[in-house]
Amino acid sequence: MMKDFGAKPYLYPMPTYMIGTYNEDDTVDVMMMAWGGICAEDMVALNLEGEHKTVANLQTRKAFTLSVPGTDTLRESDFLGIASANKMTDKFARTGLHAVKSRRVDAPVIMEYPLTLECEVVEMQDQPYGLRVLGKIVNVMADEKVLDEKGRIDAGKLQAFAFDQMRNGYYAMGKQAGQAWHSGADLMKK
Repeated sequence: MMKDFGAKPYLYPMPTYMIGTYNEDDTVDVMMMAWGGICAEDMVALNLEGEHKTVANLQTRKAFTLSVPGTDTLRESDFLGIASANKMTDKFARTGLHAVKSRRVDAPVIMEYPLTLECEVVEMQDQPYGLRVLGKIVNVMADEKVLDEKGRIDAGKLQAFAFDQMRNGYYAMGKQAGQAWHSGADLMKK
């Protein structure tokens, strides 16, 4: 028997992505985001609330990085989702993480995150249900430690974690459960 929960944002897995921007004084700002993701071949969509410091930075700099954190940085990443840069000017510094300037966009690359998309802001859509930021992927960077023997990104090596909206938990991801466009291919023969 199914139980009704009403209209809730209950979908799993929800990604945990880190948005990197620069503040007006060139200090690093990073926030955790769960509502968004890939929306086209070379585009990402971020669904944000307008009062975030990151939103002001996106409006000014027109660029950001979008990173996948690993479980080895869960503590720091969670903190970056809890703390507000509007109230805590040393937010990023408190984490002990390290940033370098992207060579392609006006945004920081956080060295401890194994996968980073460098993006340019294409459009900021003020919707009745929130702000949607569309970004064009300019480049993807991956730490060599997450590459396989052929030089491809190995999702299992990312040590990514998902957000559980229903119980406010994080869950490690990474074990392959099947092969896309193959595991169900036998059903095509019926």
